[in-house]
Amino acid sequence: MTEDDILHGTGLTVLLAVGSQIFASRLRIPALIVLLPVGFAAGALTDVIHPDQLLGEAFSPLVSLSVAIILYDAGLGLDLRHLKGATRKVVVRLMVTGVLLTWGTVLALGPALLGVPLAVASVIGVVLVVSGPTVVGPLLDHVRPSDKVRRILVWEGSLIDPVGGILGAVALHSIVSGGLQAGHFRFGSFVAGIAVGLAGGAVGAALLWFTLRVLRLGETLGTLAQLGTVVVVAAGCDMVFADTGLIAAIIAGLTVANLPGFDLPARRPFFETLVQLIIGLLFISISATVAPKAVLPVLLPTLVLVAVLVLVVRPLIALVSTAGTDVVAPERAFIGWLAPRGIVAASTATTFSASLAAAGLRGADKILPVTFLVIVGTVVVYALTVRPVATKLGIARPERARPLLVGGTPWVVDLARTLRGAGLDVLMWAGSVQDRRRIEEAGIELAAGELMSAATDPQARLEGVTSLYLLTDDDDFNALASIVMADSVEGPVHRIGPPPDSRGVVAPYTVGDTLFGPELVRHAVATRYAQGARFHVWPAADPPPPGHETLFVVRRDGRLEPVTGAQPVTAVAGDALVLLGPAPVSDAPVHG
Repeated sequence: MTEDDILHGTGLTVLLAVGSQIFASRLRIPALIVLLPVGFAAGALTDVIHPDQLLGEAFSPLVSLSVAIILYDAGLGLDLRHLKGATRKVVVRLMVTGVLLTWGTVLALGPALLGVPLAVASVIGVVLVVSGPTVVGPLLDHVRPSDKVRRILVWEGSLIDPVGGILGAVALHSIVSGGLQAGHFRFGSFVAGIAVGLAGGAVGAALLWFTLRVLRLGETLGTLAQLGTVVVVAAGCDMVFADTGLIAAIIAGLTVANLPGFDLPARRPFFETLVQLIIGLLFISISATVAPKAVLPVLLPTLVLVAVLVLVVRPLIALVSTAGTDVVAPERAFIGWLAPRGIVAASTATTFSASLAAAGLRGADKILPVTFLVIVGTVVVYALTVRPVATKLGIARPERARPLLVGGTPWVVDLARTLRGAGLDVLMWAGSVQDRRRIEEAGIELAAGELMSAATDPQARLEGVTSLYLLTDDDDFNALASIVMADSVEGPVHRIGPPPDSRGVVAPYTVGDTLFGPELVRHAVATRYAQGARFHVWPAADPPPPGHETLFVVRRDGRLEPVTGAQPVTAVAGDALVLLGPAPVSDAPVHG
């Protein structure tokens, strides 16, 4: 390929990877649903998006290192304090049972269904045991099930990836050393691979401890040190034993996330952006290597295999794995209805297919197209059905907003009561006994007393809270909490503005958007409320009464959007406005 072809192919790959993810976010669907067909179409319709030609022999090891970075990031999000009791038992069972039943099913059906020798069916079975947080996470974000179900599925997806990679490497070595036959499983090789990965993870953790704790590198250099450590350790492990870099990466991530002293923030904007870019590039690149002529012969047989995996194998795995635990029937059914395949399956299929085809194994060229179709099939099936299934089972959280209001003065409690009248599930927290009693007397749900303590933990999340509003009389507290708690809430964090002449320690000098604009700061709202002003719900289709100001817009689908100093909110017919007016409105067209 010429230099212009390489530049053209690289630029177009990046454009498609980023554009597909932006497009998917606008449609509020998992990015894989867009990335896979776009990459496949680009590979079929162009001559420049062919990573095996752009990168040559470097393509496969670069894919492996990229997946290691993804798994390291996944490991950073795994808190071992949550892997205990029933959760740990279920996750271990899901991994063991999932590997055995999935591998065994493909091994039994593969030769007759796909027309491949037993050795190839064995490799396909190993490839398909993995799931992955890159596909499970977006689907769970779409459904928002209980924390218990989410933890089980995220842990399973994150841990099964490196285990599946090691099993695949062992199967590959067994087949090649056995004269391209489905040779005996080499338990010693499996243990050796695990040992290499664990050793690499320990080395990675030591390097990260030195760079992040001893040298105390800042955010920029600290991120650079993490990236460099993961790449170096994963590459070294892969040189010793294929695919052990995946184990090393996730062990390093787990160590950083759980060993006291690291204290990484829950959100790492640059690293998360890098991971998203890598995911997009990998799916576009790998999909582009799948030729249409290779897909057509295995299309119908693979669809049958997908049906068996989705309708029979996964429900059976979930049933066996959750038996005798506190996982109730609806949760068990949901776990049995979510096992999409993702980037690790695609990357290992790419590597194994090329290795076995080069070795001359008959049918090896079917590994990648079959894996590609299984990924597409499972992602599409689960993406289209996971929300209706979760709703039917009663484990999906409602889509309507659930704001948390921090503060307990009379005007804050009345605002919460008004938001509840607009149909929102309002939660409140206050520190003083008097404020908490006032909240309880208003009939509003009171958050647990240790909520603020838990929320300041970098790894903590406020379950079910979609937005946070800091409305206390302490402006410095509001300013500091808006920064500290930004990583603990799924949605935005807002604070009431301090008086313009405030002499607080923090609040007057902290940048950030504040509620209601520069005129309606904390003391202004409190003063107007004390003088008789009240909050009202008003339909957006009608003009507000004179002298009333809009504080919130409640969308028809239940979302809550506040008016802030930086960005006005435009309401449309069907929405409701939360107003602050000088007197009660007796002739409102609607209320609630």
